[in-house]
Amino acid sequence: MAKRKGLTLTDVLITVVVALVFSFIYSIWGGVYTALEPLGLHLNQLLYGMWFIAAVVAYLIIRKPGVALIAEFAAASGETIVMLQFDVMLIVYGLIQGLACEIVFAIVKYKSTSLMVAVIAGISAALATFPLDWYYGYLGQLATWNLLLMFGFRVLSGALIAGWLAHLLYRALKETGVLKLVGNGHAAEEGL
Repeated sequence: MAKRKGLTLTDVLITVVVALVFSFIYSIWGGVYTALEPLGLHLNQLLYGMWFIAAVVAYLIIRKPGVALIAEFAAASGETIVMLQFDVMLIVYGLIQGLACEIVFAIVKYKSTSLMVAVIAGISAALATFPLDWYYGYLGQLATWNLLLMFGFRVLSGALIAGWLAHLLYRALKETGVLKLVGNGHAAEEGL
C-alpha cells in the first residue's frame, strides 16, 4: 500500500492533540517565565524555547508538510482558550514560529529526524520572534549589551528546549513503539 504524501485526518488529529497538550504546558510555563523576570538579565529568555516545542515535536512524529505550522497555530490558539483570554498576537507569534520551523523542515524535505534539524528548527523559531518583538517597540529601548544577552538566551533556549528537548521526547516516544502507528512509520531514518 502506497503512503500518502499529504496530511491525513489522523495526521491532523495527532498534530492537534500534541498541540493541545503543549497549550496546557504553555499556559503553566507563562507563570514560570514571569517569575524569572524580576531576576533581571533576561534569565526568563532561557525558558522562551518552550513556546516553540509543539512544532518540532509534531514534525518529528508526523514529518509531513504543514504539520509544524498547524501544531504551533493550534497550540497558540489552545493557550488562549486555556488562559480564557483571547490574544490575537499570541496566535500571530504561533504562526510565525511554526512557519520558521516549517522552512527548516522543508529544506530537509521532511525526511530528517536528526537532533541537528530539531535544534536548527528551534533556533529558527527563536530568531523569527525578534521582528515581532521589534515591531512592538520594546527592543529598541534596550542597550546593545542587553539586547545581545536577550538574543543569545532566547536562541540558546530555542536550541535546547525546542530542539534538544523536543528530540528527547521524540526518541522516548519512538522507543515505546507507538510511533510505528503514525506519520511515516518511523522506520530506521535516524541517519538522515
